[in-house]
Amino acid sequence: MNRTVAVLGPGAVGGSLAVRLSLAGIHTICVGHPESVGIIALAGLVVESRDGTLAARMEVAERLVKPVGLLLVTVKAPMLEEAIERIDPAAVSEGVVFPLLNGLEHMEPLKARFGGRVAAGSISHFQAYRVGRVQIIEATGSPLVTVASETLTRGEVDNAADLLRQTGIDVRIGQNEKRVLWHKLARIAPLAAATAASGRTVGELRTDPTWRPRLEHAIGETCAVAEADGVGLRASAQWAIIDELADETTTSAARDVAEGRRSELDAIVGAVLRAAKRLDVVCPELTKLANAAGLE
Repeated sequence: MNRTVAVLGPGAVGGSLAVRLSLAGIHTICVGHPESVGIIALAGLVVESRDGTLAARMEVAERLVKPVGLLLVTVKAPMLEEAIERIDPAAVSEGVVFPLLNGLEHMEPLKARFGGRVAAGSISHFQAYRVGRVQIIEATGSPLVTVASETLTRGEVDNAADLLRQTGIDVRIGQNEKRVLWHKLARIAPLAAATAASGRTVGELRTDPTWRPRLEHAIGETCAVAEADGVGLRASAQWAIIDELADETTTSAARDVAEGRRSELDAIVGAVLRAAKRLDVVCPELTKLANAAGLE
């Protein structure tokens, strides 16, 4: 198997993964717009993690034409369609594409461009953010990555996953693509809406006598939508994960809204509400939270 990994969108999450892959001795290529990759070419990337300071330099490219064994797609959803134009489909014709985006609807444009080489992926138990052009702060420990594919063989998925496992990241093979996506979305959609609407952290939402019930109702609604879409999830299991999050945890959507940047609210919360409409499931609380967060 080709052991080169490309990271499309070396922001906080993608940059952190790129550094860990490089330090594990895996040839890594960061793919992005000229300004982003130009800075990385000059200075590399630095990650402040619980393992200490990690720094690495890696190859960069504005457009990927070299064949790779694994392509990690870590851009935010609003930038996806423009970003994937930077990848020549021939570069992954014998590789595997792991998108680590939130939501459901990103799979369609990815499969339209890369065909059956795409697996559904999610990254959880992980929070990272950029504090400078080349510096990334990890607020949590090592992430959990879950992947599943309905078109690739189990061996192909495992071989690609092993590249990430060599960095110490826990990579698990999920039951199917829908379940991988919904398992995270069922909690991240209510959390994204509530943190963006309230400006509060997860810890504050958990203990607030008004916000916690609202969040509980919204999570019940998203689990109902997942159920209607063929994925059985328990709201209590989603809450068990939320209860383990650090008090200061927030969401990238909330940070983007607070700072006036284009957010992923539509890709995350909007995707659930569109699925609910399609599946005839009512989501009154999630709709209220989405409206309060500014999602039209």
